[in-house]
Amino acid sequence: MDTETDIPPLSSESAVEEILSQIERALHEGARLIRGGYRPNRKGAYIEPAILTGITPGMTAFKEEIFGPVLMVYKVRDDQEAITLANATDFGLGGAVFGSDVRAVAIARKIESGMVYVNTLTAASPERPFGGTKNSGFGREQSEAGIMEFVNVKNIVVANGARRSNNDMR
Repeated sequence: MDTETDIPPLSSESAVEEILSQIERALHEGARLIRGGYRPNRKGAYIEPAILTGITPGMTAFKEEIFGPVLMVYKVRDDQEAITLANATDFGLGGAVFGSDVRAVAIARKIESGMVYVNTLTAASPERPFGGTKNSGFGREQSEAGIMEFVNVKNIVVANGARRSNNDMR
């Protein structure tokens, strides 16, 4: 309820414990903690937002999702290396690209994710489809795409010139 911050608590104590465990495992495997990543001395399921660097594809943190205030920063040489790194995951719920709109949109098109935001971290609204790819989900919620998840579409094709008897048309 601190008016000086907009970082809320996590959903549960077990969520705090899981995220702190993931941060510790990343550090044990060679990642570097630049800032945060600890439990502040206050009531509630809080974690100080963390910044991790030095994560490589062989580390656990690279292969799993951390559902909390943990930012993992990677250095890349060029756009193609960034795209390759972004796609080298088993997950694909959402991602973000920051840069000039035309270049960022071109990069976003190449990222294998259900949602990619350009110059923002999220833009959820009922008219936008929500959902992931890979191990982050199948199908979409919200929007027309979400409604279609609850519809059985039937396609009947009759080829031209097909021979039918009257009994076939019941």
